[in-house]
Amino acid sequence: MNKLLLDLGERAAWTGAQASLGLVVTELADIPAWWAVPVALALSSAKSWVAGRLGRRGTASTLSEAADPATPPGVGMGI
Repeated sequence: MNKLLLDLGERAAWTGAQASLGLVVTELADIPAWWAVPVALALSSAKSWVAGRLGRRGTASTLSEAADPATPPGVGMGI
C-alpha cells in the first residue's frame, strides 16, 4: 500500500506542477489561457524523458527502484 501511495503522490504532484507551470508561462507570455494545456503537455513529455534516464529505468517515474510499484518484489530492496 505504501508504494501505491508514493506512486499516487508522485503523479499528483507532477501533474499539479506541470499544470501550474503551464498557467504561469501563459500568464507571463500574455497569451490565451488555453495554451496552458499544450505547454503542460510539453512539460510532461520533457519530465518523462528526463525521468526515464534519471529515475527507474524503463519507466517515466521519478521514484527510486525500491519505491516504484512497477518494481518486481525483492528487486532493489537489498534482497
